[in-house]
Parts: sequence; structure tokens; C-alpha cells
Amino acid sequence: MLLFPAIDLMSGQVVRLQQGLAAECTVFPGLPAAWAMRWVAEGGDWMHVVDLDAAFSGEPENMDAVRAIVEQAGVPVQLGGGMRSLSTLRAAFELGVARAIIGTRAAESLAFVRDAVVEFGGERIAVGIDAKNGFVAVKGWTESSPRRGVDLARQVSLLGVGTIIYTDVATDGMMGGPNYAALDEIVNAVEVPVIASGGVSSNADLTELASRPKLYGAITGRALYEGAVDMRAWKAGSETATPED
Repeated sequence: MLLFPAIDLMSGQVVRLQQGLAAECTVFPGLPAAWAMRWVAEGGDWMHVVDLDAAFSGEPENMDAVRAIVEQAGVPVQLGGGMRSLSTLRAAFELGVARAIIGTRAAESLAFVRDAVVEFGGERIAVGIDAKNGFVAVKGWTESSPRRGVDLARQVSLLGVGTIIYTDVATDGMMGGPNYAALDEIVNAVEVPVIASGGVSSNADLTELASRPKLYGAITGRALYEGAVDMRAWKAGSETATPED
């Protein structure tokens, strides 16, 4: 199972939100690229970067920070937040981003997902499915969709997307452990690689996630910044973790 340290960006700073609420924001001082290099040194296989300003506004607002992360991290970077047009996706790839994450737009338009796969190749396109009580949350988690997360996962998997990232909004940033039941439903519904996100709060959570042979990776954010997860120690003690893409 690959490890994806998370770097969430607002106004050029690294932040963490609780349940996606901008009012529940913690700022972690330091340059985003410096955080990226630290997490890579401690065992991160990829960097998971989210432009939160773009997630709320729909327009990329932290591209300088993203560029610096891409140039300095030394591992592939996947980017989400505001990926709602082919031109925005193209701009991300021109920065050197390895994989772009379509969230809100995927819930609104399967045709857009299909066009992105055709334009850029499925291996470069991930769909981020963020769910509240099983239903897809959109626009920076400020609105709910009538579409069930598992149904969207099945639909986009048939369109050729290379990866699905599943986030349970209720557990994100809460340090209480992932929603394993919801995650298992997604993983078992599709053949596409799935990355788990939300609620990882300890090395024990990583071990529990890694016990699922079909799970491709896990994203961890607040637990890293607060020292509750130690990637280096987990990798040293886990036979299921792999250092390679």
C-alpha cells in the first residue's frame, strides 16, 4: 500500500480542515515545498496536494506553491481542487503534476470525465469521491449531491479513470479512524485502484487499511502534522507496505 502525505493549500499556506470546514482551519507554518520534502524523507511515496481555494471558488489559486512542490518533492504529485475544465487539467499537467483529481465536476458530468480520459489518458486522471452519509459532497464539501458514492465509483470506473480516491467527510481531520465499512463498499464495487482518505489517525489505522489487498494507497494529513502517524516506523514494521509505485 502506497502512502500519500497530504498538503492542503489555502492562500499559499499549508492548512488542515476538520470535515472540510473553512472555519475549522489550522495553519502549519513553513513553505509547502519544505513540508513536501519532509514527508518524502519520512516515507511518502506520492504527494497528495489539494488547492482548497480552488475547491471553493472553482479557479486555481495556489499554482506557484504547486509548482514548487512538483519541482522539489522528488516523487509524483497528484493535485485536486477546482479541476473543473480541460484547460485547468492541462495547466496542472504542464506544471508537471502526474495525476489530476476531478471531484465536483465528476459528480456533475460523466461526459467531462470521459473527455478528460480521452484527452489525457486514464492513468493521469483520478476521480475524487467525497461522501457524506454515503452521498457525494461537492464544491469544497459545501453541497451534497443526490448521487451515491458507490454508484459514482462504478460509473467512472467504466469510463477508464486510472484511480478513485474515496474520502469520508465525517471522518476527515477528526483523528478518529477511517470509515472502513464505506471504504470496503467502494473497494469491492470496482476494479479500479482505490486510495483511502479521511480519518487516518495512527499507524494502526495504516496497518488496518493495508490488510485490504485491493487497496492501492492511503492519504494521511492531520495525523502526520501532529505526529500521530510515523510513516518511517510504519514502513519499517510492515510487510505489506511497498516503496514503489
